[in-house]
Amino acid sequence: MKHRVEGYATRQYHQPVKRYCQTLDLKQDDALIARYREVHDKANAWPEIRQGIREIGILEMEMYIYENKVFMIVETPLDFDWEKAMEKLATLPRQQEWEDFVADLQGCGKGQASADKWHLMERMFYLYDT
Repeated sequence: MKHRVEGYATRQYHQPVKRYCQTLDLKQDDALIARYREVHDKANAWPEIRQGIREIGILEMEMYIYENKVFMIVETPLDFDWEKAMEKLATLPRQQEWEDFVADLQGCGKGQASADKWHLMERMFYLYDT
């Protein structure tokens, strides 16, 4: 598969935002990885899941993939509380059903919430640090 080299445009907000970055390893299986891509395609993503993500206050969410590694960028308002939002997300309609649906592709056990599977990453470099 050919990779994009021209980059991706980002959203502009009329407020300051903060960013969370997470990672997850999928099972090393080409068929399962293809299926994971397919279920996250705009045409196949469950509308209740997209709605729930917005309902908890997330402004934008992007997922990137390289081989079996998935990287997620989440942008939120500055007052966003990650732990409270993830607790609320876990209770929304169809959320656990979705988590169980993708668990087999992610190499995780059923019954886990999103916050249990995805690992928050630490920023180790920032070009504009002074």
